[in-house]
Amino acid sequence: MKLQDVILKALAGKILWIEAAEIAGMSVRNMQRMRQRYQEHGYDGLFDQRRGKNSYHRVPMETAERVLHLYQERYFDLSVKHFHEKLREEHGIRLSYSWVKQALQGAGLVARSRKRGKHRRRRPRRPMPGMMLHIDGSKHRWFQDERYYDLIVILDDATSEIFHAQLVEEESTRTVMAGLREVIERKGLFCSLYSDRGSHFFYTPKEGERVDKTRLTQVGRALKELGIQMIPAYSPQARGRSERNFGTWQNRLPQELRLAGIRTVEEANRFLRERYIEEFNRKFAVQAAERGTAFRMSARKDLDWVFSVQTERVVSKDNTVSIRDRWWQIEKCRWRHSLAGQTVVIHDHLDGTVSIRFGPHVVGRYDADGQPLAPRPSLRPKRAA
Repeated sequence: MKLQDVILKALAGKILWIEAAEIAGMSVRNMQRMRQRYQEHGYDGLFDQRRGKNSYHRVPMETAERVLHLYQERYFDLSVKHFHEKLREEHGIRLSYSWVKQALQGAGLVARSRKRGKHRRRRPRRPMPGMMLHIDGSKHRWFQDERYYDLIVILDDATSEIFHAQLVEEESTRTVMAGLREVIERKGLFCSLYSDRGSHFFYTPKEGERVDKTRLTQVGRALKELGIQMIPAYSPQARGRSERNFGTWQNRLPQELRLAGIRTVEEANRFLRERYIEEFNRKFAVQAAERGTAFRMSARKDLDWVFSVQTERVVSKDNTVSIRDRWWQIEKCRWRHSLAGQTVVIHDHLDGTVSIRFGPHVVGRYDADGQPLAPRPSLRPKRAA
């Protein structure tokens, strides 16, 4: 064990100074001298014993003790980089990252990093924002208790800018559609979407094999309508950019929620929208290789229809349609006395309402309980006068 590690453990209160002297194989009096040298000259004072010259690594004993106690008492679950940022932003302690890391590791408060693995070459980023977006979900104990939630994140490949981050009970067709619709409404249409092969993104005939792009999921159908290409990833390594991004989220968001006293999903999502996404982007987003953007504003006004779960059904003789245990009664139309035997499309919207469409006509609209609602506006845009 290095002498500086023994002193740092004593400073952190993990061992007594008498025990530190015993571990270092010296008398208590000699350990006191070492402590004095550390206070005057920092780490360098432990081995070069210089006098009359300030060390570049010199840190007052009170500051060192405060740093260690802050980590133990308040920031015990933060990574070293995250803790180093908090020292500067919240407490005005401007120590170098390497000093803080060495101090925490020497005191036994942070494990020393493992040896790096095999070198791999990263896939080059797209040169311009909007050319490719990543979407993925990460199941984690975001509140540091027994509850697991999925964090759905949509980020840009060119800049790593976060466009959407939301905690949900489970990643699903609806939660994915809600995130994509929000991005398109706020930023515009993009060129392609890179994702894993989850069942809400792709249909895979046989596990481990290639996806069947001819059989579209609800998400696949919606993006095809908008002209957005879907790209499947066939390994976690292929999604390295989003995987590394989630490593950062898992090392920071639970601690930020704890420090903010947030315990519910609703509060957490409000915290993400109003504060943390902007802060995250400020720290981790990068400059794109080329100027400009590949986003283009959508002229479509029917995103509520596009991003809905659509199912075809044949109308029964009593003018009803059903999905599993849910039934909807279609009222008489002014242009047709009955739709019995006709194929209609049931739109299950993201807000919980249901619409039934026959061609361009909306023949029924219902709330989440199946009660009729006023008809929606026509799907066709009005012509200019």
